Amino acid sequence: MIFIGEKINGMFSTIRKAIEERNSEIIIKEAEKQLEAGADYLDVNVGTAKDKIEAMKWLVNTIQQIPNVKLCIDSPNAEVLEEGIKLCKNRPFLNSVSAEQSKIERIMPIAQKYNTKLIALAISENGVPADSDEIIANSAIIMEATAEYGIKNEDLYIDPVVLPVNVSQDNPRKVLTAISAIKELDIPAPRTIVGLSNISQKCSDRKIINRTFLAMAKYAGLDAAIVDACDEELMKTNLTSEILLNQTIYCDSFLKK
Repeated sequence: MIFIGEKINGMFSTIRKAIEERNSEIIIKEAEKQLEAGADYLDVNVGTAKDKIEAMKWLVNTIQQIPNVKLCIDSPNAEVLEEGIKLCKNRPFLNSVSAEQSKIERIMPIAQKYNTKLIALAISENGVPADSDEIIANSAIIMEATAEYGIKNEDLYIDPVVLPVNVSQDNPRKVLTAISAIKELDIPAPRTIVGLSNISQKCSDRKIINRTFLAMAKYAGLDAAIVDACDEELMKTNLTSEILLNQTIYCDSFLKK
């Protein structure tokens, strides 16, 4: 399971202020905190910054003061994505493209040019899928496009798009069904990923919702997640589910990790 830490995002007030003031100390401290907690990559999103390109450049260069850090460059703007990716010292994730033709044409060439890993939302011009069949259909459109651009399935991470459970209570079941089905679309299969915290937005007891859904999604075949890596119980849930799914050899000391 690949974990992408979600906290370096300008939508969080502390990070937004740090970007505005170019406060590298706060950014580095947050990055190190997530990495120490178990994040494999750090999502980098400038949020509502006024000059998004310069903000992205500053963020990437600031975070990369940490040796060997790996990044996930996150923006709906193709130019911002490319400027961030160009600066990455290690192979990054590009977050994200979708099944919308305009985004395929603007963003997939960037992933191809820089040989990134690619997160793709199973969203089309019709919006968020209504059911698992539509998620799978959009995933097939994405895979057809990545094949045209020479992007390998093992570098493609399809996001079936998790919605808050208090808004769409049947969405989690649809997403779990879709995760399993996506793994059957080709050999080798594309990877799957979710933005885990989305499922609990504006809910009570958010952390238990996130932890439970992570364990369920891992059983369905989930490969990666954008998460709050500093949720220690979430990370324990992941380790324990790996034991129970026979993905890791059991030993009595596994919880010490």
